[in-house]
Amino acid sequence: MPSFKIDLSSATVFVATAPEPKMANKKTGERAVDRETGAGLSTVGLLVSDEGEGNLYQVTVPETGVPEGLVPGTPVSVVGLKARDWENEFNGQKRHGIAFRAVAITTGA
Repeated sequence: MPSFKIDLSSATVFVATAPEPKMANKKTGERAVDRETGAGLSTVGLLVSDEGEGNLYQVTVPETGVPEGLVPGTPVSVVGLKARDWENEFNGQKRHGIAFRAVAITTGA
């Protein structure tokens, strides 16, 4: 599926929830990994405020692109944020949504 770049150049971005390992299989504890690099993936909640509107996004980032010490309230920049739609079927139920993925998250320091 195609992905679309998201321009955050005029937005203010804060960490809403600390990074957590993204699981490929919650039952077995298998961690999701980047297909190209093999790096473990993490999910970070980000609050993006732009043009008077704030939204919370769960963004997947390779662990190599997540600095240590990210805590809620930390102002950050997001490198290479993209969105893509997804759809699957589980137990006869169709589900769909938008997945957000970034190359890295950086702090102002």
